[in-house]
Amino acid sequence: MTRSLNKVTIIGYVGREPEMRYTPNGRPVASFSVAVSRTWQTPDGDPREDIEWFNIVAWGELAEVCKTQLNRNLTVYLEGRLQTRGWEDSNGVRHVRTEIVANDVIPLGTQDTPAVDYDGGYERDDDDYAF
Repeated sequence: MTRSLNKVTIIGYVGREPEMRYTPNGRPVASFSVAVSRTWQTPDGDPREDIEWFNIVAWGELAEVCKTQLNRNLTVYLEGRLQTRGWEDSNGVRHVRTEIVANDVIPLGTQDTPAVDYDGGYERDDDDYAF
């Protein structure tokens, strides 16, 4: 069997404060967003910046740590894996979402106001989780 790897490492700003939920069996899950910026220059020398938003999910004890330790605009180091999941809402509409399932989250320094106004990125639907 060939080995494979599903690993993501990012450093960015927390865009949306962690929201804590619990599965029916009581397992904690936190969801939040992280913004990562990329800067470059055009051939004409004009500076450009792109911001990529990542939806993050943390489970168990890590979810509880994220809820208590992370705030909007805090710089954070995050490791995890990509996961794509799908569900059908109550209206029969199919949804698909790719997110990072965190296995390590480290706050970096203090909460700062970033150079770009990270407005929280993706707005979470109430149907994001099927529990």
